[in-house]
Amino acid sequence: MKEPPHSPPGSKAPRRLIVSADDFGMSPGINTGIIRAHREGILTNAGLMVNGAAFAEAVDLARDHPSLGVGLHLVLVQGRSTLPPPAIPSLVDVAGHFASNPIASGMRYFFQPGVRAQLRREIRAQLEKFLATGLDLSHVDGHVNIHMHPAVLPIILDVAGEFGIRAMRLSREPLLPALRFDRGHLLRKGFEAAVFHALGAFAIGRLDTQAIRYPGRMYGLHQTGQISEDYLLRTLAELPEGVSEIYCHAGLVDDEAARWRPADYRGEAELRALTSERVRAALATHGVELISYRDLAAAE
Repeated sequence: MKEPPHSPPGSKAPRRLIVSADDFGMSPGINTGIIRAHREGILTNAGLMVNGAAFAEAVDLARDHPSLGVGLHLVLVQGRSTLPPPAIPSLVDVAGHFASNPIASGMRYFFQPGVRAQLRREIRAQLEKFLATGLDLSHVDGHVNIHMHPAVLPIILDVAGEFGIRAMRLSREPLLPALRFDRGHLLRKGFEAAVFHALGAFAIGRLDTQAIRYPGRMYGLHQTGQISEDYLLRTLAELPEGVSEIYCHAGLVDDEAARWRPADYRGEAELRALTSERVRAALATHGVELISYRDLAAAE
């Protein structure tokens, strides 16, 4: 079930918005940016990388800022594993690093014999490491949206009750509104829209069956790494009724972040957009209520 209902007939449903940042724990600079975006801006949630270089710092910061919802940012590509390489040899190299190409990895995860058992072990290990922090698990999402993969999502759902997973990101975004804002990278955006529309169709019934909540609309997929003040102002003005999510990659780009993030990601510009006074004023102008994934999961 997505956002819970519902206003009386004839009345307008409220417009609620989750604003989330990926890669919490990746580096000290990313951590600093995320906390600043929460304290000084509109950010309400973060996805924690449990094997990021600044994981321990991120946990301490989350404890110091209990109003920030924190979920698991599941990493199965472009990052480090929890388990040692001998336990998951089909997933990582001898240094414990996942492959960097998400498309090639996705194909292997779907077709390679025996790989799903290793995925299950690593997914469980990341969830266990998150829960060992004592933080409340607000939701699960995935690095490069790997949680939507048809070999990964069923594993997450299979362990959802055991690990208290109550909400997930549903990664899909309509293409035409995104192109009205920015027609650049048309082929990439068209490919993303087709792939994630199919993955969303695969996911929705499964999420509903297990009463796992998800926002009804997501923004930021086609503008990933390039969220600007103008983008946020346009999105807030057009936000539909119900619960939506805008996700971003805000942060201060230090050497560790530059090691993992694409060179064209504009994390510091995204931070400025999230802390913009114009954006904060637009929330009131358009009657948008900020919530976190914890609020979504807890709603009746």
